[in-house]
Amino acid sequence: MSERKVVLYRMKLPDHECPYGLLAKRMLEDADIAFEDRLLTSRDEVDAFQSEHGVDTTPQVFLDGERIGGSEELASYLETENA
Repeated sequence: MSERKVVLYRMKLPDHECPYGLLAKRMLEDADIAFEDRLLTSRDEVDAFQSEHGVDTTPQVFLDGERIGGSEELASYLETENA
């Protein structure tokens, strides 16, 4: 999977950093997967991202432009990849 483009979108507001975003980041790092870490740093950015992608939560992980999902879906995906 290392040659694929992986992008993690996660919320990091001035007063709150999403723990599920940190979990997804750690899972990708632990799996030794290179990824682009895109921070959503304002409520407006988070709302616009969720609206654009039709999702209710962050983080969201994309693989080659296809949405895998949040941290739970990423965990399932990584289990399947490593099975």
